[in-house]
Amino acid sequence: MRRYETIYILRPTLSEDEVTAVVESTNAIVTTEGGQVISLDKWGLRTLAYLIKKESQGYYVFCDYATDPANVNEMERKFRIDESVMKYMTVKIADSITAEGVEAARGEYQAAIVAAEEAEKEAEKQEEVQKTPTKEVTKKPTPKATEEATKEVTKETTEEATEEATKEVTKETTAEATEEVTKEAAKTVE
Repeated sequence: MRRYETIYILRPTLSEDEVTAVVESTNAIVTTEGGQVISLDKWGLRTLAYLIKKESQGYYVFCDYATDPANVNEMERKFRIDESVMKYMTVKIADSITAEGVEAARGEYQAAIVAAEEAEKEAEKQEEVQKTPTKEVTKKPTPKATEEATKEVTKETTEEATEEATKEVTKETTAEATEEVTKEAAKTVE
C-alpha cells in the first residue's frame, strides 16, 4: 500500500446528502482490498480563485489515505465521469506504508485536531479579555467633599476680595488725607 492525499472540489449546487454520497462512494473505492482512510476533512464551500466549469465557488473535500495504486486509478476514473466533481488532485505521500504507519498517522491527525481546538479556545479567551471593558477608577465627588471645596474656594476668593478692597480704601483714604493736608498747608501759607 501507498499513502496518498486527494483534494477534490464538488459543485456548490449539491445538497448535503449528495456531497455525502460522493464522499462515501470515494471512500468505498479507497477502502477496497485493505485500503484505509487516515483522515477526511470537509472544508466546505469556498470561493474559487478562478472559474472552474463556470462556477465561482466549490465544496472542498480533503482525504488522506493508504491504498493500492489501482484503487487511486479507479477513484480518478470515477471523478472524470462524475459531473458533480469539478476538479481533483492526488499526491503520493509515501511509496510504502504499514498498518502501524497508518495508526501513527491517525494519531498525529487526532493530536493536530486537539491542538487546533485548544488554540481556538485560547483565542476565544483572549478575544473575550479584549472585549471586556476595563473599569476606570474615577472618584466621584461626594457632597461633603464638594461642600468643603466650595468653602475653600469661597474663603480664598473672599480673602482676595477683602485684601483688594482694603488696598483700594487705603489708597483712597491716603489720597484724601494727602489732599486735605495739602489744602491746609496752602491755607496756612496764605
